[in-house]
Amino acid sequence: MTPGDTPEKKKKMEDNVLAEETSIYVHNPYLEKMKEDILYHFALGTGTHDFQALFGDIKFVCVGGSPSRMKTFIRYIAEELETGSPNCDYPNICAGTDRYAMYKAGPVLSVSHGMGIPSIAIMLHELIKLLHHSKCSDVTIVRIGTSGGIGLAPGSVVITKQSVDATFKPQFEQVVLGKSVFRNTDLDDKLAEDLLKCAKELDEFNTVIGNTMCTLDFYEGQARLDGAICSYTEEEKLQYLQAAHKAGVRNIEMESSVFAAMCNVSGIRGAVVCVTLLDRLEGDQISTPHDVLSEYQKRPQKLVGHLIKKQLKKK
Repeated sequence: MTPGDTPEKKKKMEDNVLAEETSIYVHNPYLEKMKEDILYHFALGTGTHDFQALFGDIKFVCVGGSPSRMKTFIRYIAEELETGSPNCDYPNICAGTDRYAMYKAGPVLSVSHGMGIPSIAIMLHELIKLLHHSKCSDVTIVRIGTSGGIGLAPGSVVITKQSVDATFKPQFEQVVLGKSVFRNTDLDDKLAEDLLKCAKELDEFNTVIGNTMCTLDFYEGQARLDGAICSYTEEEKLQYLQAAHKAGVRNIEMESSVFAAMCNVSGIRGAVVCVTLLDRLEGDQISTPHDVLSEYQKRPQKLVGHLIKKQLKKK
């Protein structure tokens, strides 16, 4: 501390450094040269919207496949944070497009991403730019969703340690200019442990940390026997899934690899929290009653909601 600096001034300087260190990093030098950045799939743009006023207070972003599920989540978290009631109307911020839906309650943003790697990748590009233009810092992004379990009872929740591809390698392959680029798919270890601790505090459902296999397809890519095409035997299917389990895979979904890769490149804390709807070692089709499935789908929301409440109290 230099002469004349007060403790208050020192703290403010330290806070500014911390904010700078945890700000959103966009890995694109061309963005700063653009007069306006149009986030086409969000129907938002820096020339038409005040991003900092709209989103500058965001600390948590939760993303999931279904628009209706993400609206349900924002109502749930608003009630948990006492920023609104379940009967409040939360308008879709992306109402100018039918690609994605976005809702906000206090420092929490809830965004749908559709199904599969291409859909969530497009959303993440624009979401990361939105957070950057809004000058957000210290942001955590969590994907909440459903999955097929491997060796777990239906209704179990998996917190992803690392996303692996269909050959069980922890990597995401992105083809750029005709060449394959491989990106890391590890997720934040501390965030995963914090989530597991929250699950133990809730003590309502089985929760584990494990690897998640991310596939490009729901049927053949996940070794199902009930698709329009099946080129393998039931025995080969079981051998494959058992090999996945041996490699530490505890569930299968279709978005985690690019999610993890883009969080890593952008320096954002990320987590994937998915409930299992069935044990794939026991079958392929989801025959669980609708009311039971609805309860299962609330489990990632409860877990992530508990984490958000705890961490906001510390800020």
